[in-house]
Amino acid sequence: MALNVCVAGATGWAGSELARGIADADDLALMAAISRKHAGKNLGDVLADARLQAPIYADAAQALAHPCDVFVEYTRPDTAKANILAALESGAHVVVGTSGLSDEDYAYIDAVARERQRGVLACGNFALTVVLLQKFAEMAAKYIPQWEIIDYAYDGKPDAPSGTVRELAGRLGKVRQPELTVPLDKTLGVPETRGANLSGTQVHAIRLPGFVIGAEVIFGMPDQTLTLRHNAGNSARPYVDGALLAIRKVSSLIGVHRGLDTVLDI
Repeated sequence: MALNVCVAGATGWAGSELARGIADADDLALMAAISRKHAGKNLGDVLADARLQAPIYADAAQALAHPCDVFVEYTRPDTAKANILAALESGAHVVVGTSGLSDEDYAYIDAVARERQRGVLACGNFALTVVLLQKFAEMAAKYIPQWEIIDYAYDGKPDAPSGTVRELAGRLGKVRQPELTVPLDKTLGVPETRGANLSGTQVHAIRLPGFVIGAEVIFGMPDQTLTLRHNAGNSARPYVDGALLAIRKVSSLIGVHRGLDTVLDI
């Protein structure tokens, strides 16, 4: 029996590619989409894909009037939390692809999800290369005491750092806290040039034309460095396979789980 899926942000860059991926899957059915701009229309007409016969609603409340098994959040940080909570209250499991939610947001969402006995799988990035970057970085942090992160994105990305980098910094902070040779309060000149501290890690966010999404973590020891870097191109295709896997696996979870690797055997 197919899982019924609702995608918030189904006409966007990532959401539209995911919608097509759901249409290709025999075990998933896209039963509703959310897009304020295209509300009242049929998703197949908007995306020029006859397979996508799903109505588009203006908001989560309208879409969730029709029960779904899994709600996919692919909108904006300012609407994501409300959408996630509405989905949980309706009885759906949730997959989150929207970046920009804080640890405090997720703590609250986790409490609601556990009360409702539903799973929330939040992934700053669904690409397999990102999942491997996170795992390799956690391994390196066990042995190398100093590192910093560079967050790359296009000039129009409003949130900084990205969800990918927030998740990466949080994971590394749980392994250990990096050791700064010169403490931040002892920095001479302009301390802000040392970046922002996120979960103990110094993070530098770059927003320039020419980048799409990228994350780089640089580890340093005397006379040696290790650099791990992920780069994404213009296509949303790299994120589809991971998102489909998340949709299929989220119902096995209770509460908030961060990262696609929580449902992978790696």
